[in-house]
Amino acid sequence: MDPILRLDNVEKRFGGLRAVDRVSAAVREGEIVGLIGPNGSGKTTLFNVITGVYKPDGGSIAFHGERIDGLEPHEIFAKGIVRCFQNPRLFAGMTVMENVLVPPRGQVGERVTAAPFPRRWSDQEAHLAAKALQTLAAQSLRGVRGSWATEVSGGQMKLLEVSRALMGEPRLLLLDEPTAGVAPKLAREIFDGIVGLRKELGLTFVVIEHRLDVLFDYVERVLVMHQGKLIFDGPPKDAQADPNVIDSYLGE
Repeated sequence: MDPILRLDNVEKRFGGLRAVDRVSAAVREGEIVGLIGPNGSGKTTLFNVITGVYKPDGGSIAFHGERIDGLEPHEIFAKGIVRCFQNPRLFAGMTVMENVLVPPRGQVGERVTAAPFPRRWSDQEAHLAAKALQTLAAQSLRGVRGSWATEVSGGQMKLLEVSRALMGEPRLLLLDEPTAGVAPKLAREIFDGIVGLRKELGLTFVVIEHRLDVLFDYVERVLVMHQGKLIFDGPPKDAQADPNVIDSYLGE
């Protein structure tokens, strides 16, 4: 099976610093892959390159066999690659419900020519609202749907960002430390949810995570970065025994 995402010798430089140094990797459809490494190893920069926030200085990125490394972030989003941030980037002036209604593509009511005529978009709006409520309920957020996004707990903010990402109909979700700052019980619930979404929707995940005791229980494969380079690609149990991984990260 061809990979859903392929990176070939991807580079990103900032002056003389190689933040991403000729990284090559592939992610198969339906996988849950961990991306780990010490702080400053290039993990988030790699996410930024994949999603078009930064343009790569070398190499290529293909999604379902199509080159995407020259596309803008909104174009990559439209292809089905959606990412969540370590610190949730929520719309502070909106409610929880309003936040999850932003991502759906092709909303007729957003068109200038259609907005003044509710009959053109009211049915679609009702359908999206029902889908949003269902999505929030699946993340245990229905009860706070009317709350301002800034008024819910930190854990709920994490779940809200995942809910918002799901409303964008992703095929590949990139999660940047989804359990950072949450209690251990919620951390495992978040990963249980990831497994459930993979099973229910057929989604593929790449997850940056420092809580390895949690991550290794859920992923089939880990990619390990150090100083911009990919130094390991394989099962978690093998990563724990790899001398390079131990020396650069696990031995800290």
